[in-house]
Amino acid sequence: MHMKRLLFLPVFMVFSLLTTAQQRPNIILFLVDDMGWQDCSLPFWKEKTALNKKYHTPNMERLAAEGMKFTNAYGAPVCTPSRTALLTGMSPAHLRITNWTAPAKNSNTDREDDQFAPADWNINGLSPVPGIQNTAYATPFPRLLKEAGYYTIHVGKAHWGAVGTPGANPYNMGFMVNIAGHAAGSPQSYWASQNYGNFPKQQPRAQAVPDLEQYFGTDTFLTEALTLEALKALEEPVKRKQPFYLNMAHYAVHTPIMADERFIKKYLDAGLDSTEAAYATLVEGMDKSLGDIMDYLERKDIDKNTVIIFMSDNGGLSLAPERGGKAHTQNLPLRAGKGSVYEGGIREPMIVKYPGITKPATTADQYVIIEDFFPTILEMAGVKKYQTIQQPDGRSFMPVLKNPGWKDDTRDLVWHFPNKWVKDDGPGINYFSAIRKGNWKLVYSIRSGKTELYNLDEDIGEAKDLSAQYPAKVSELRSLLGFRLKSWNAPMPVDKKTKQPAAWP
Repeated sequence: MHMKRLLFLPVFMVFSLLTTAQQRPNIILFLVDDMGWQDCSLPFWKEKTALNKKYHTPNMERLAAEGMKFTNAYGAPVCTPSRTALLTGMSPAHLRITNWTAPAKNSNTDREDDQFAPADWNINGLSPVPGIQNTAYATPFPRLLKEAGYYTIHVGKAHWGAVGTPGANPYNMGFMVNIAGHAAGSPQSYWASQNYGNFPKQQPRAQAVPDLEQYFGTDTFLTEALTLEALKALEEPVKRKQPFYLNMAHYAVHTPIMADERFIKKYLDAGLDSTEAAYATLVEGMDKSLGDIMDYLERKDIDKNTVIIFMSDNGGLSLAPERGGKAHTQNLPLRAGKGSVYEGGIREPMIVKYPGITKPATTADQYVIIEDFFPTILEMAGVKKYQTIQQPDGRSFMPVLKNPGWKDDTRDLVWHFPNKWVKDDGPGINYFSAIRKGNWKLVYSIRSGKTELYNLDEDIGEAKDLSAQYPAKVSELRSLLGFRLKSWNAPMPVDKKTKQPAAWP
C-alpha cells in the first residue's frame, strides 16, 4: 500500500498496517558447509566425546542454551542435493539432483566407473524458470518470502545450479541482495592476501569468490568478510522495520582447509597436526560469525523477534589426505563422512532458536531432514496460501519446536546417491541408497543389490548389521525404499554390460 494512501485512514488502522509486517519474525538460516555432527564443542549425542573437546564453539553452545537442539537432523550426502532440497522442499531423489553441480554448464561430475555409466540426473541443478536443459524446475521459497513482503538476503555459498543457468544466480531465486553467491561450491582461497582466489592478471577461476574486492590484500579471513557484509546488508531492513530473511551460507568449513591465523596457535599447542589445526580454525571462525550476528541482533533490539536456524548441508569430510588422521574417523561415533549414506555423511548439527516458541535449553530427538525447512520457514513467516510448481516432500517441524517431546516414528526418510562421487569406493560412498523409519535404517548397495539393517537407537555407529535377524523388517524397508524411488522416477546408473538402469531396491 502506498504511504500517501495511509494518510487518509484512521490512525488505529495506519498503526495496524505498519506493525503487521514488523510482528512477523525475522528469519536467519545459518548454513555451514561440510560441517560434521561432531565438529563442535556442543555435544549432539548422549555424551561429550573426544571430538567435542577438540573444537571451540561457544556461540553454538550459547544458541543451544537459548533454543532447541536437534539430535537427529539430516541432510544429503553432498552439497547441491541438500541445498536444492532446502530451497524447494523436495527430496533430492525427487528433484533428480543427486550429485554436486559443476561450475561448467552441462558437465557431469560423476567419476568414471567400470560397472556403471552415469545416471540421467539433473546435472545443471535447480532452475526457477522452465525449459532449462538438465534442471529441476521448481519454486524456491525465498521468492515466496519476497512476494510476502520479506527483505531477502543471500550471503556466501549458493551452488544451486551450473554457471550460465538461471539457478546459479541468487537474484533469480528471489533474493533482493546477493553477496558472494554463484555457481561454485567451494572458495578458491579463504585468504584476502590471495584476493579469495581472484588472482591479478589471470582469468578469474571458477571458484574465485566474487563481490569482496574491498577486502583484497588485507588480513580479513573469508568467513569474517562475509559476516561483515551480512551485517551491513541487514541495516536496510532493520532501518525500515521490514521483516527479513538472511540466508547466511558460509563457505567454511569446505576445502581447501586453510588456517585462520586468529585461532591457529591454541590448536597447534594442543597437539593437533597442521591440517586438523587449520580445520579447527575454520570451525571456530564460523562460530565467531554466529556470535557476531547474535550480538548484532541484541544491539538492534530485534533478537526477540528473530528466528535463528543453524544447520550444515552434509556430514563432515572424512577422506584422506584431505583430512588429517585415519580416514573415516573424523565423525566418530558416526560411521564414515561426506559422500556416504551412513550417519557420518548425513547427520547434521542443528539448532533452532524461535523466541516465544522454543523453550531455552531443550533437546528434540525427532528426526527431521533438510527438505523440511521449506514448509517450516514459510509457516514461521505466516505465508499460508502459496502456489508452487513442485509438490514438496518436506514436512513442517513446527510441532517439534512447540513441543520437544513430539514424536512421529511412522515417517520414512530417503537418501539416494546413484552417483560416483570419488574415484575409490568407501563405506557407503558411491552408488548407495538408504531409508530410515523409526529407529530402523536400511542401507542398499546399488552396485551389489545387498542390504544392511541397523537399529540406530542401539547402534548409532552402524556396526551391527541385523538383516539376518530381522528379515521381515528388511523386506518392509526395502519395498518402501523401492516404492519411493519409483514414484519419484529417481535416476539410476546404467549397467555398462546390459545397457539397462540398475535394479530398484
